[in-house]
Amino acid sequence: MIGEQLRRLRTGRGLSLRALAAEAGVSATLLSQIERGVTEPSLATLRRLAGVFGASLATLFEDPSAPALWISRPGERSMLHGPRGQIGYERLTPGNGQLEVLRGVLHPGEATSDQPWSHASLECVFVVAGTLTAEVDGVRHAVARGEAITFDSRQPHRYLNAAAENVEFILSVNPPMP
Repeated sequence: MIGEQLRRLRTGRGLSLRALAAEAGVSATLLSQIERGVTEPSLATLRRLAGVFGASLATLFEDPSAPALWISRPGERSMLHGPRGQIGYERLTPGNGQLEVLRGVLHPGEATSDQPWSHASLECVFVVAGTLTAEVDGVRHAVARGEAITFDSRQPHRYLNAAAENVEFILSVNPPMP
């Protein structure tokens, strides 16, 4: 799905693989592999590509034929991968660009990004298992199983696992992050 949408966006703007690669700061070979479905891009790469198009990250996952009713089933969900494979998010919502709900698992010592980042959205994280450390605007908050944290995503933020066991969480973002 990402590959097809990326090709549509690229050709719609009249860009070659090399031109888009130069603007996004990635290789043309990587873009070709993404478009052909040979590899899955990292979140950092997806953010760069979305930035070139002046669009939200969710734009790369939009499906013009997304159904009005969606049932998300394990094994059938698309995945988003963080930089260096630090985290993989399962996409729980259809690609309609209105709401993004993701399931994430952080292993001990992992973080969603090396540095906090911000975007114009409202974010809510519900912890399913373990204790998540939410770093928001330089302050770390421990969010235990069954708890949720909601904040304005324009504040620099990231999620970490400082515990000895995996942490599983559900992340909701509205509007979907750029």
